[in-house]
Amino acid sequence: MMRKTVFAAFIIALISLASCRTDFDFQPSTGSLAFSKDTVYLDTVFTDIGSSTYTLKVYNKSNDNISIPTIQLGKGLASKYRITVDGMTGNNGKIFNNVELLAKDSLFIFVETTANIADANPDDFLYTDQIQFGNATDFQKVELVTLIQDAVFLYPQKFEDGTTETLTLGSGENAQQIYGFFLDDNDPVHGNEYQLTNDKPYVIYGYAGVASGKTLNIEAGARLHFHADSGIIVANGATLNVNGNVSSTEALENEVIFEGDRLEPGFSDVPGQWGLVWLTSGSMGHINHLTLKNSVVGFLVENNAGEMSVSNTQIYNNSVAGILARNGNISGENLVINNCGQACFAGTYGGKYNMTHCTFNNDWPTSAQSAVLLNNFIEGADPESNPLTEANFNNCIIYGSNQGELNLLKYDQTQTFNYKFDHCLIRFNNVDNEFTNNPLYNFSDPTLYDGCLIAKTSQQFDPKFFNADNNKLNISPESAAFQTGSTSFSVPVDVNGTVRTSNPPDMGAYQSAAFPEEN
Repeated sequence: MMRKTVFAAFIIALISLASCRTDFDFQPSTGSLAFSKDTVYLDTVFTDIGSSTYTLKVYNKSNDNISIPTIQLGKGLASKYRITVDGMTGNNGKIFNNVELLAKDSLFIFVETTANIADANPDDFLYTDQIQFGNATDFQKVELVTLIQDAVFLYPQKFEDGTTETLTLGSGENAQQIYGFFLDDNDPVHGNEYQLTNDKPYVIYGYAGVASGKTLNIEAGARLHFHADSGIIVANGATLNVNGNVSSTEALENEVIFEGDRLEPGFSDVPGQWGLVWLTSGSMGHINHLTLKNSVVGFLVENNAGEMSVSNTQIYNNSVAGILARNGNISGENLVINNCGQACFAGTYGGKYNMTHCTFNNDWPTSAQSAVLLNNFIEGADPESNPLTEANFNNCIIYGSNQGELNLLKYDQTQTFNYKFDHCLIRFNNVDNEFTNNPLYNFSDPTLYDGCLIAKTSQQFDPKFFNADNNKLNISPESAAFQTGSTSFSVPVDVNGTVRTSNPPDMGAYQSAAFPEEN
């Protein structure tokens, strides 16, 4: 009995002591909070498209536990911003009361916005607000700033029965429906042509289809932003014309740009953000001064009836391929493709390809990739083969971090497999003599490889790109590609519109020049 009495007294004493502790007493905040930043800049967003999430850290540097009477957005429930405070959502993400913060501790606030261009200041298109801490007579404030960009939104129609517009791919049992729509222009002046201008950016949801017999013209300076799983499909008998031009400033004012619809810097080089531009069987394309980046595939070209011409064009950071052709017919000049998950340029299932003064570089971090792939088949349980009628690469650079950046695969020995590399710099190291007896890589045969530089190591015949990680593949006079091309294939100006003055010319898409200083 005595032990039970002593134990009970001990428990009562502990409770009494705990009730006297001040560790968890909270004093009202007196305006002494500190912040990780005094202004949160949310990067540019399109009207009515949600932003990324941004972080603000709030510090209590005092020795007292405090209770912040109110954390709120200055515009209250009408604000287009949303915040969470240490995981709490408060009143619609706008207002929080009596938020406790221990001494020498901190809390996180996460900020997002979805705003319309009409909500922004008409003079500078900025949408602003504040996060306020304290009470109405003594608020500490952190400013919120977002630039809202107006845009033209193109997307499938939604019908009264709740279904949405789709495009049909294939026919019969192989027919598939995808989320998409046909572009439509009721302007009688243009007739069968659809025009995308540079007045405002375009944001595209789903696949924008160019119908048979129609032409899509994209004028210089136009910006197309694609949502996830979106792109362009050019139907049989339709034509895509990208009519960019040389730009004189870093704003690329005359370049046409295809990219994703996330404008924040963290998304600027993320591959696979959107789908592809698909030139289906029987379609045509004429591409000039286009920058295309961060898609799954840049261009998928299938059995095109007329030649696809692509010039002065840069394709970057595609999770599968920059250009994937299946029995395609493609002519390229001053084409630059950098960093793709499988191949920069893939001419598969045969076809016809002519590339002059092009630069293909692949530093993708896995080894299962190449800068250029050519084959004459489609893989499967029973591969189908098709003739590679010609594949000519003239004054080109084919390089990257892999041991072999040229991948030639001939499945059916009876099929035509014609190719020639003329005055090209090619990264190819015959590791363990794996390809010694493979006639496709007989670099001493001038009918296949004429005047080529074969880089067997990363130091040999280094093109010395300015900054390949940042898609700057221009070269200096110290490059192995300097004045090693052939005058037989020279294109008068380079991808930037600079006159080629070398005789002989440089290999690749760029006229060599002293490197500028990077900012």
